[in-house]
Amino acid sequence: MSKMNDYIHDVFKWNKELRAFLESENVDENNELWQKMNRMTDIMEGIQNPLDNHELLEIQNYVEELHADMENYFVKRQELGSVYVNPPQVAAGNHSLPPLPYAYNALEPYISEEIMRLHHEKHHQSYVDGLNKAEKELNKARKSGDFSLVKHWSRELAFHGSGHYLHTIFWNNMMPKGGGKPSGSLLKAIEKYFGSFEAFKKQFTEAAKQVEGVGWAVLVWSPRAHHLEILQSERHMLLTQWDTIPLLVLDVWEHAYYLQYKTDRAGYVKNWWNIVNWKDVEQRFMKASELKWKPF
Repeated sequence: MSKMNDYIHDVFKWNKELRAFLESENVDENNELWQKMNRMTDIMEGIQNPLDNHELLEIQNYVEELHADMENYFVKRQELGSVYVNPPQVAAGNHSLPPLPYAYNALEPYISEEIMRLHHEKHHQSYVDGLNKAEKELNKARKSGDFSLVKHWSRELAFHGSGHYLHTIFWNNMMPKGGGKPSGSLLKAIEKYFGSFEAFKKQFTEAAKQVEGVGWAVLVWSPRAHHLEILQSERHMLLTQWDTIPLLVLDVWEHAYYLQYKTDRAGYVKNWWNIVNWKDVEQRFMKASELKWKPF
């Protein structure tokens, strides 16, 4: 009897912890996991000691089923990487530097540890700080009604916000032992619009090499045109195209490669293809391609 009571106590505790976890993940209440958790709660609250063997077996079977569902959830969550279903809203001026999904030296020899540390800890952090500053100043303007500096802070918002968001995509677009080719629907979409993966890679490479000054090469999904496209962006936000969603981005600011490649941007771009995380790009494409506007 004591062992059975201990088991019931552990299940009660596990059930409570799982509910708290789903709440922290902002999992939609209509999600099947929540429905099963509610069913488990009803079972546990309806327990009347002593349990017969049939009731105990029912609880054990349900616990095992729910445990398997939670394992599947964690697997899918890990595969999604930075893509979340119901993320919380970021309050004005409350952005933070995302952690790298790998060690600083993990992308060597293609990108050195020194570059990654400076790029992430110094440059990306500066964009986060600049974005927070701009949002706070614009929030003050809304409260005071004084918009005399709205032009300045709007520019800061665009520059630092774009820098923060593009870098957040950039880190996850790369991985140790990456490279190769994408698969599935992303590869089909690339071949359909660009003719072949090789043609896409050539255009993306040239776009990155020929960005005037500093900026990015960006593969985007167009919900309006229903196809992929390759864009250049000077700095972080100039020459971009609205109504598109970035999927794969390559930073060609000098701070991204100069310490290692000096003026050889072409060599940096060539080597970068060895660390592309196509799984992340595929996940971004799957989510982005669900969005389709009326084409014009």
